[in-house]
Amino acid sequence: MDKLQSMAVFVDVVTRSSFTAAAEAHDISAPMVGKHIRFLEQQLGARLLTRTTRRQHLTEIGSHYVERCRQILEDVRSAESQAAELHSVARGTLRIAAPVSFGSGPLSSAITDYLAAYPEVSVELTLNNRVEDLVAAGYDAAIRIGYLQDSGFTARELQPYRMLICAAPAYLERAGTPLKPADLARHECLGFTHWRRTMCWQLAPHEPQEPAPSRFVADNGQALLTAALNGFGIIMQPEILLADAVAAGRLVPLLDEWLPAPRPMHLLYPHDRRNVPKLTTFADFIVERFGAAQPQQKNKQRPRKTRPT
Repeated sequence: MDKLQSMAVFVDVVTRSSFTAAAEAHDISAPMVGKHIRFLEQQLGARLLTRTTRRQHLTEIGSHYVERCRQILEDVRSAESQAAELHSVARGTLRIAAPVSFGSGPLSSAITDYLAAYPEVSVELTLNNRVEDLVAAGYDAAIRIGYLQDSGFTARELQPYRMLICAAPAYLERAGTPLKPADLARHECLGFTHWRRTMCWQLAPHEPQEPAPSRFVADNGQALLTAALNGFGIIMQPEILLADAVAAGRLVPLLDEWLPAPRPMHLLYPHDRRNVPKLTTFADFIVERFGAAQPQQKNKQRPRKTRPT
């Protein structure tokens, strides 16, 4: 028998002082009420009630047990109510993973706007450039850059991730302006630790080219940006990191026709969590802010299932 159901029957027997009234409340027979009580007594190895011809009385053990049953049943009702609210209202904590450059800039700004709109949600943002297992690491969602493979994850398409190549005016005045990828072999080129081989300074894979030297290598784009602004060398980093410096004239774009192709960017989350309000509201908010579709197409965009590479 279901122990919680038996507890509920027992509490009603005590509250209503009647097997018959408890039976009616639970839409069962009076003999079935007796079976629930006996089940609990067998589980406990003790009598809960003593019955006379006119009424039943709680034993000492039964008196203590009924109060604990009331508390347990109230806790269960409270837990069910909270669970129902979580499925109807955006509430709780979201754990999000994102690449460092995108996460520390545009995404962080968007998250603060989201939190202002949804005051009952909290966000824990983890920034790194590793591709981790979302479920195993306990993340609700992650931003992924690059091509994806099909799987059980839901992927919402965001704006392509574009790169820029830039240098400070002072550096170009001192070292000259590269006009083609081969010219980079004679320049100070800032290296990024996490680049794959296909994303390094080899911009012309079908032409003979010496690798560009990198005397300063860092695992953080902001550190490379500081070096570039100080006039040390040429930087290749995401447009989102360099755009403000370019707009202010502190960096000059270079080799536009040789830039790496933009890479796709997606918001990923487990498919089985697509109906959790805190996650669906966050996903819709991020797609509205960074979605790849044109404004008139955004409402027609459908998520698709995929797996990060």
